[in-house]
Amino acid sequence: MYQKYHTDAVVLGSREQGETDRAVALYTREFGLVWARASAVRADSSKMRYALTHYTRAHVSLIKGKRGWRAAGAAAHVVAIGKGEAGVRAFARAGALVLRLVAGEEHNAYLFDTLASAHEALFSAEAPHVPAIELVCVARILYALGYLSPAAVGSAMFAHTAYHPEALPAEESHDELLRSINRALAETHL
Repeated sequence: MYQKYHTDAVVLGSREQGETDRAVALYTREFGLVWARASAVRADSSKMRYALTHYTRAHVSLIKGKRGWRAAGAAAHVVAIGKGEAGVRAFARAGALVLRLVAGEEHNAYLFDTLASAHEALFSAEAPHVPAIELVCVARILYALGYLSPAAVGSAMFAHTAYHPEALPAEESHDELLRSINRALAETHL
């Protein structure tokens, strides 16, 4: 008998398998990055179809089997979409960075909270705030994975995962943060 796990997740990507199946990249609160097979999710009658689309935040039920994870159920969190697609594109870039840098399953609650807060902030943000939110999100992702230290940036933005206006970098520290991020990304060699 297999155990069913219930967890919150952010859908970072997917790849199609067979006629109606899909392997879904989920960043979960309890397990980290998980690739789960979602059977018949591409069928019109699938109840999980919209909950497991790219860049959705969902509550998922997972089963760990002999050949990996399987999605047994999913329900999407409702998020208000802002006035443009800039936030969705910014979150897609952050998700691609996580897929590139995270090697496998490893519990990282700070990284999950960073992604979940960024998802909410970017999907509801006005276009002028999106670049600053994305910059802070990328910095927090690199910090959570050990590629960036608070000393390198000289900021307290890593003490929490909120994206309120006070947490966003001031105009004068924006360039310094961007240089630190670029340096950290260059050092990853990925």
